[in-house]
Amino acid sequence: MGYPIEGIAGTTLIRAPSNLGLRPLRPGHEPGTWRGPQVLTEAGLAARLALARIVDLARPRYSTEPQPGTVLRNGPAIRRFNEQVADAVDAALRDRLFPIVVGGDCSILIGALAGARRHSELALVHLDGHSDFRHPGNYEDFPLHSAAGMDLALAVGLGDPLMLRWDGAPDPLVPAERAIQIGEREGRDPDWGWEDIADTAITRIDMFELLEIGLPEGLRRSFAVLDRTPEIPFWVHLDVDILDQAVMPAVDSPGSPGLDYDGLAQLLRGFLASPRCLGLNVTIYDPDLDPEGEYARGLIEMLVEGLAPLAERRQG
Repeated sequence: MGYPIEGIAGTTLIRAPSNLGLRPLRPGHEPGTWRGPQVLTEAGLAARLALARIVDLARPRYSTEPQPGTVLRNGPAIRRFNEQVADAVDAALRDRLFPIVVGGDCSILIGALAGARRHSELALVHLDGHSDFRHPGNYEDFPLHSAAGMDLALAVGLGDPLMLRWDGAPDPLVPAERAIQIGEREGRDPDWGWEDIADTAITRIDMFELLEIGLPEGLRRSFAVLDRTPEIPFWVHLDVDILDQAVMPAVDSPGSPGLDYDGLAQLLRGFLASPRCLGLNVTIYDPDLDPEGEYARGLIEMLVEGLAPLAERRQG
């Protein structure tokens, strides 16, 4: 079924409290990203958005133990949780609501794409300080791997079969030539392990290039790719570690250089103003690393500003 993209009836917030795709940082540690949706809501996110609906998904149980039939840490649980994400996104789009999926770790991108893909072919804008292109062709044979570092690879059809095939959606969820990765900051390091992304049709604008050419030019280059298929809508993935660690250290892998809040809001506005933007997921904020809530407040202000174009797109 095609999705008409000329307008939206409202916005839905899907709270997806998952940490399943992340590794423990030390023995006995459980990543705190599952608390992100709750803490951001309590800090005012839901109150600041004009929401037609809020959907709460149940927190899945985190485990550090291997699971049969997969090399992914928490693989079966990630699969089940992403099926719920897919259903929530599907239901929002059926009601002509713009879905904002707030996590949680980056593995929720796959469920979001699977739900959206039931409605239309897709392109993907991947805003992330890391390419997340880990897959069996470029990682060593460790017992367990973290899906949060694989989401872009999985989106374009590379990785554990457990995460590649979804009801009502083809494999791959997004063809590589319709994927745009913006923000990678480690790709120029000599020991970077995902060099084979350069052999794909994925369009890449790393953080160094983005800061050099400026955000308007970054948007122009992105839409030059998206406009090759003007009839196809796109999904936006936002990992907040695209922000510089000076303004957002409350993530599992902070780094520099990165965007400031104003720059990221400008980038979001540029993409969300397009009637072809189908939905957004926001990931990797960890409240355990933000005990005073300082970074939650800054993140909310940025999101409210970045989401402002949705009001103009809303149908009466």
